[in-house]
Amino acid sequence: LSQVDGKIEDPHTDDLYHIGTVAKILKVLTMPDGSTTAIIQGRKRFEVRTFVAEDPYLVGKIAIYEDQYSENDMTLQATISSIKDMAKRMIELSPNIPMEANLMIQNIKSNGFLLNFITSNITAETKKKQNILEISDLKDKSEAILSLMDNELQMMELKNQIQSKVRGDIEKQQRDYFLNQQLKTIQEELGQNPQQEELKELAAKAKKKKWPEEVGKAFDKELNKASRINPQMAEYSVTLNYLETLLDLPWEKYTEDNFNLVNARKVLDKDHYGLDDVKDRILEHLAVLKLKGDMKAPILCLVGPPGVGKTSLGKSVARALKRKFVRMSLGGLHDESEIRGHRKTYIGALPGRIIQSVKKAGSSNPVFILDEIDKMGKDFRGDPSSALLEVLDPEQNNAFYDNYLEMEYDLSKVLFIATANSLSTIQPALLDRMEIIQLSGYSTEEKVEIAKRHLIPKQREAHGVNGKQVTCPTPTIEALIQGYTRESGVRGLDRQLAGVMRYVAKSVAMEQEYNPRIKASELEKILGPTKFNKDIYARTDIPGVAVGLAWTRVGGDILFIEASVSKGKGKLTLTGNLGDVMKESATTALSYIKARAESLEIPDDFFETNDIHIHVPQGGIPKDGPSAGITILTALTSIIKKKTIKSHLAMTGEITLRGKVLPVGGIKEKILAAKRSGITHVMLCKDNEKDVSQIKTDFIKDMNFIYVESMDAVLHHALNIVGF
Repeated sequence: LSQVDGKIEDPHTDDLYHIGTVAKILKVLTMPDGSTTAIIQGRKRFEVRTFVAEDPYLVGKIAIYEDQYSENDMTLQATISSIKDMAKRMIELSPNIPMEANLMIQNIKSNGFLLNFITSNITAETKKKQNILEISDLKDKSEAILSLMDNELQMMELKNQIQSKVRGDIEKQQRDYFLNQQLKTIQEELGQNPQQEELKELAAKAKKKKWPEEVGKAFDKELNKASRINPQMAEYSVTLNYLETLLDLPWEKYTEDNFNLVNARKVLDKDHYGLDDVKDRILEHLAVLKLKGDMKAPILCLVGPPGVGKTSLGKSVARALKRKFVRMSLGGLHDESEIRGHRKTYIGALPGRIIQSVKKAGSSNPVFILDEIDKMGKDFRGDPSSALLEVLDPEQNNAFYDNYLEMEYDLSKVLFIATANSLSTIQPALLDRMEIIQLSGYSTEEKVEIAKRHLIPKQREAHGVNGKQVTCPTPTIEALIQGYTRESGVRGLDRQLAGVMRYVAKSVAMEQEYNPRIKASELEKILGPTKFNKDIYARTDIPGVAVGLAWTRVGGDILFIEASVSKGKGKLTLTGNLGDVMKESATTALSYIKARAESLEIPDDFFETNDIHIHVPQGGIPKDGPSAGITILTALTSIIKKKTIKSHLAMTGEITLRGKVLPVGGIKEKILAAKRSGITHVMLCKDNEKDVSQIKTDFIKDMNFIYVESMDAVLHHALNIVGF
């Protein structure tokens, strides 16, 4: 009897199947390990009706089963034939079974004996074999065995395929290895070893290389290591790449500086119109570098709106100094390894982008632009800002450590110039290592000159037209700036000029009639309706609407403040996606008005019987900062007193509960934004007068400035409220 669970060492009657085989013991063998093996021969099937005794061995009453079949059953004969054929195929696929076994199977005449013999030799679970043993009808038993053999044969064929494939792969590897060894031996006999030739070539280059002693020792060590590595191994290519990187780096190789400051000024003036303050700061740095040659290069950071020429200024500095120029964009960088590199043991390891850029420059003193330094991020892979601290510290960057090189590299002669749109997102420690140079937006007059000198010639060349085929007079450029762009830089203007050139190119190509001198009145036909209306920003002809000035990372802009009053219980509602500081400014303005209610002739119960709502349009854009304080105060007073605010007036300034007006920043950008929008009067804190004086008078002609120190003065000038 078979056990239901073969893991049970001392089975009881419940652990045994009740149908088993009557067997004759042919021989008992004692094995070398002391165990006993019995050779038995099955005779008949039986079923245990009941167990009589269990000790010292099992005794039970049984019933003998006979096989049931018909000698003339054609289905049984066909199935038996299929079983024999399948058994033959299985013997052929089994290397451990002799071919004589097939002859023995073919000679078995008894169908019952054949089926039992094959079942006992099939590799299958005990439960499946037991199920076959319990079948009395030979036809059913043969079909069950055929199904079991079919599964077993499929498994054997699949196993054989896998073994053949593995054997083939191993044989190919052995063959390749044998051929490579033969080739290597032949090449050595002929004195032609590619590996040795490659390493000799690297060693020859290293002898001509001027580099620090530490680098030379590291190179020799890696070269010796490479000579002992099989060229077929992955480690060989890793070592070879490392050696080539060491050779390609410009160790102690510098381009000679051209410190002709007059020429540098000419280059800067030719490439950029305006930006005089910025140019002066750059020339000051170059002058110090000229007078003190061993001075550590300063780290400059150009901060300003998009499109004002921060990156191109770096190119001009490189051209003026006759240094190499490289640029590395940091926008969206999250991985510290991009700065410091990966350890060379990793697959696909590379030096950091700092070292890669210096290698690309071929000089250890290039002008290196770190673009968009304010847009770096950080995550689980590290903080690139922290990795840049070493790069941008003049006291440390003479020994910058790259993980791939596993040694220090001198970056002290590199002139790093970083660019950013805003300082607020730059790590304070990183900010402390840089000299900040602010770039303001361009005025309309500056944009006209930039268009004439740079943008129009560039777009003509890009679109295949010449000066005779298209000209843009000053009024046309001004109309283009005021009606189709609203920006601090000139990228939008460049795109609009490209649209004009496309129109001209199409007319020339199709041989259509057109006026080569583009007039302002033709712009709507060429570019479509104007996108910006100057007058809309100047209309404050209803109570409760005031115009403020805001600074954003893309330059100055106009900001509407709207206020309304409705019957209620004194609730203040603020909408428009406002930040905490701006909400506090609104609360401060309302508290000041309540405190001055008697002087402003506001009824005593006004604030208890009315709700006030302050809204700043364009709710999808977050807004914050203290600059809108006096604008909110003016809008609230205007709606409460039902007085309209002076037209073409914009204002900016912070307020206090004591009624004082405090200065704010970004004055130049705000004033240029006001001028672009048709504002003629600007109200500012008295302390901001010094900022206005820094702006060229040509840029602010026809503009009037009102300087105030108190909130009373604000209401007097904006609403003509006097005597309080």
